[in-house]
Amino acid sequence: MRFNNQLKTILLLGGLSAILVAIGWTIAPGMAWLFLGLALAMNVGAYFFSDRMVLRMHGAREATPDDAPALHAMVAELAQRAGIPKPRVFLIDDPSPNAFATGRNPEKGVVAVTSGILELLDRRELRGVLAHELAHIKNRDILVATIAAAIAAAVTYVAQAISFGALFGGSSDGDEEGGSPAGALLVALVAPVAATLVQLGISRSREYLADEAGARIAGDPEALARALEKLTRGTERIASAAQPATASLYIVNPLHGGARVARLFSTHPPIEERVARLRALTRREPMFAAS
Repeated sequence: MRFNNQLKTILLLGGLSAILVAIGWTIAPGMAWLFLGLALAMNVGAYFFSDRMVLRMHGAREATPDDAPALHAMVAELAQRAGIPKPRVFLIDDPSPNAFATGRNPEKGVVAVTSGILELLDRRELRGVLAHELAHIKNRDILVATIAAAIAAAVTYVAQAISFGALFGGSSDGDEEGGSPAGALLVALVAPVAATLVQLGISRSREYLADEAGARIAGDPEALARALEKLTRGTERIASAAQPATASLYIVNPLHGGARVARLFSTHPPIEERVARLRALTRREPMFAAS
């Protein structure tokens, strides 16, 4: 498992770095080396600081045990069951119900929950969600997703910034080192989609694994199944402040598109399938039936 995640990280970083370098080559071929250096610097920075970047992007603040004693107690109990250090707990002021975990290893683990999820779920359901997030930390796949989110966000920002610069501030006098406004617009459209597709390569399988591992940590697959159903309805009803580049981190997709094409590009597997798998686990293993 650990080797597979390390390999995924390497491939992910390589793919997103290639996208970033391609942006520079398309916009300004003479600056390709500059973008290669930027990609290398971002890889190092994402490894060490991607968790802080993601938390800052969402306006998360750390909650002390005095701020949220019940939440801290629940996280501590589940961390003990999972056999990992107790993660830090962060709160996000967002009425859309959701949660995610971050941190490059279990020792640096963080669980973040929105204000909306605390209002929507009962204690049993919230415990199921927290167990899912701790499963991500225990499986050491958080680094992969967090780096993906951080670099994909950077790819999006760089593409947009360079495109606007080419349109409104770029040279048009035959400068051989500069790209065309048409090329800039093409990059602005293609680069974020390409970064999302790289994320899709690993994101969906992560959720299935974390669902089952979280259900085993909590000892209660039905609680997580019910929570997923509630969260899906809640996020459809209440718009989220989440950004597309970081949507893959959340337990359910915070950005809903009704069209089938939009679902094809979703970073999460269908909720119906996730719920069905959890309930099949309950039927398959009698130990869960009494939960």
